[in-house]
Amino acid sequence: MTELPGVDFRFRDAHRLRKTDEYSSVFAFRRAIKGRWFIVHYRPNGLETARLGVVVAKKLARRASLRNLLKRLTRENFRKTRATLPKLDLVVRLHAKADDASRAQLNEDLARLLARLPR
Repeated sequence: MTELPGVDFRFRDAHRLRKTDEYSSVFAFRRAIKGRWFIVHYRPNGLETARLGVVVAKKLARRASLRNLLKRLTRENFRKTRATLPKLDLVVRLHAKADDASRAQLNEDLARLLARLPR
């Protein structure tokens, strides 16, 4: 990744969904894009930037190390592409077991989903 002048690649509090109500409002909007392992729920937020929430269920990723890896990969993908994303609240959710998937496959699935978001 090349550094772009004037673009902030940090993952600040302003870029996160934190409260249950924020997650609930995204799920209630009922718009989603489905990939091989992930599903991205989205809702317009009226803010200056996109915000992210991540949900990884124990039912689909039994080991804590795998759940943490999936959350890290998701946050990293979001952090790198946030400047180009539309102003939406996003909830990325695991919807299929990812035990056999490589990091490259997971990253590709996430990148493809983020690129398909409505502008």
